[in-house]
Amino acid sequence: MNESSQTKRTALYDLHLELGGKIVPFAGYDMPVQYPDGIMKEHLHTRENAGLFDVSHMGQVVISGANPATSIEKLVPGDIQSLKAGEMRYSFLTNEAGGILDDLIITQRGNDLFVVVNAGCKDQDIALFKEKLAGEAEVIVLDDRALVAIQGPKAASVLARYNPDVATMPFMTYRELEIAGVPCFVTRSGYTGEDGYEISIPNDQAVSLCKQLLAGSEVAPIGLGARDSLRLEAGLCLYGYDLNENTTPVSAGLLWAISKRRREEGGFPGEKVILEEIANKPKMKRVGILPEGRAPAREHTEIADMDGNIVGEVTSGGFAPTLQAPVAMGYVPLELSKPDTPLQLMVRGKARAAKVVKMPFVEQRYYRG
Repeated sequence: MNESSQTKRTALYDLHLELGGKIVPFAGYDMPVQYPDGIMKEHLHTRENAGLFDVSHMGQVVISGANPATSIEKLVPGDIQSLKAGEMRYSFLTNEAGGILDDLIITQRGNDLFVVVNAGCKDQDIALFKEKLAGEAEVIVLDDRALVAIQGPKAASVLARYNPDVATMPFMTYRELEIAGVPCFVTRSGYTGEDGYEISIPNDQAVSLCKQLLAGSEVAPIGLGARDSLRLEAGLCLYGYDLNENTTPVSAGLLWAISKRRREEGGFPGEKVILEEIANKPKMKRVGILPEGRAPAREHTEIADMDGNIVGEVTSGGFAPTLQAPVAMGYVPLELSKPDTPLQLMVRGKARAAKVVKMPFVEQRYYRG
């Protein structure tokens, strides 16, 4: 929860207004949901060119100490100790029931960890870090930095104009670079399924740098609406929808993020539940769903089996502009999770035909080097 009921503003708020952004409250911040071109055009522009997103509402945290990687492994099931300087890893904070408190990106910077957490969870995450790591690690919140993402097949060529070193960075790596003379933390990462970068910028230089990036003919500002449809097409989870404190990493299909060493050694919250599910399979599983027709099935839509029994719920759903068709994700019993399994979606009281499909819905195009 925020300290006050008032929404906060990022360093780019005035720029969003200048660009015609439609502002909505999101995770305690006033954020642009779209610009005048609209969500559909913004989505397709990102898939074909390069889109610039303000993600400054996310939390940026540095964890330092004698051995911050060992310390943070008490809170996450990811293998952080094996990361070399400049490498990063997707992981999640778990509770004693094996549920997910938040998903996050952890970067090994050599002397410390740079952690990016979700906006809606950042206050509780930071409090958890400070409580559980007290006495062995220092937790520093970077409130003085903006965070933007440039995503799409032309993101690398655009950013390389300002620093050619970005072009050879592989996916999920970190470097401290000057972009147009501005000292930045640059990661080759993102939330669209496309190649791209996230750039942490000092607040007082964020607007000028973003204006320079937007001056490129390939680059357009993109709001939260297209960010959501892009990540859904890429089969990526949204915390609070597809992940929450009652979903486990195994049922969410995120087993790939728990290494063999962590499975063998344990030592993270909820290990008993999670290791039991790894050994014996979870009861429910997150799947991709392709509804028939063109009407989307939104979150909380009930999922039924072919006998009409309610067996699960859609957690994310909408229209996929790249496919020109609706897509959804949701949780179903394990026995109904195989691709091509027929399902029914209860939309406005009527059963609509659907089937389980493999994800991602649209091929991910990360740069592996």
